[in-house]
Amino acid sequence: MRAKELRDKTDDALLKIIEERQADIVNFRLQLATGVVENCRRAREARRDIARVKTIMKERVIAAAKGTSK
Repeated sequence: MRAKELRDKTDDALLKIIEERQADIVNFRLQLATGVVENCRRAREARRDIARVKTIMKERVIAAAKGTSK
């Protein structure tokens, strides 16, 4: 997912995306343990998506703090 697409979403939608990506990582690890991995890059992509979402959420918190301090 691109950061531009994520910025258009609400905080609740972003939290839902984080939950989905964490579930993807768990499923990937289970598949890895059983030896039935479909896509090797899926875990990496999920971790990066989580990082993007958390970065955008942090940017919103910082922007809100700057707006209230003035």
